[in-house]
Amino acid sequence: MTLATTTLNGAVAVDANVITVAAATNFAAGGFLRIDDEIMQIQKTYLSGLVIPVLRGRETSLTAAHVTGANVTHFLGTDTTTLAGQVVGSFITAGRARPIISISASGAIPNPVPGIDTVVVLNGTSVLTMTMTSPTKDCDGTLLTVIGNGIAAHTVTYTTVGFGNVGTTADVMTFSATQQQGFQCMAMNGIWVLLGPLAVATASVSGPSLA
Repeated sequence: MTLATTTLNGAVAVDANVITVAAATNFAAGGFLRIDDEIMQIQKTYLSGLVIPVLRGRETSLTAAHVTGANVTHFLGTDTTTLAGQVVGSFITAGRARPIISISASGAIPNPVPGIDTVVVLNGTSVLTMTMTSPTKDCDGTLLTVIGNGIAAHTVTYTTVGFGNVGTTADVMTFSATQQQGFQCMAMNGIWVLLGPLAVATASVSGPSLA
C-alpha cells in the first residue's frame, strides 16, 4: 500500500489500547501505525471506523503518551519505504536515536537530553506561541529541529539570550502563514545557534524563504 498519514483526533494515554483518528481510509486489521516514536499494530478485531483498537509498543518501540493532532502514519508489514531505524518485516520504522516530540498547545519547547538530537513537531494549522530557553553546556553539538506538520504562522521566542547570543535583535523565529516550515539550531557554549540559509539577524528571524 502507499504510505498515508492522518492525525490523532484525541490524546492517547500511555496505557490506552484504543486511539481515535481523523480519517481511517485503508486502515486494516494487522496493519501498523507510527505515532511519534511508537509503533502500534491494529488489532484483528478492527473492522472499520475512526476508533482503532491497537497493540502498543510493537517492534521494540516504547509506549508513550501522544497529543491530539500528532501525525499517524499507517502501513503494512510488507511495505518497503524507509522511515528510519528498525525493520518491521521489510519496512523500516522505529528505533531511531533521534526522538520526536509532538506539541499541540502553546508553551515551552523542551531542551534535548545532552547528546541526543531531537525533533519537535508543532501540530496542526492553529498558530502556536512557543518559547525556548538556553541549553546546558553539556548539550554542545546537540541538534534541535522545530518543524510544523501543517501551515501556520507559529512563533518561537528564544527568551534567554536570543539566537546566537545576540539578544532581542534576533530572538523570535516566525513561521510563514502560507508555507509549511521549520528550522534547526545547534547548542554551543550553552547557546542555541541557528543553522541554515539565514545570513542577517533581524528582529523577526524568518523561516526558510522558499516562496
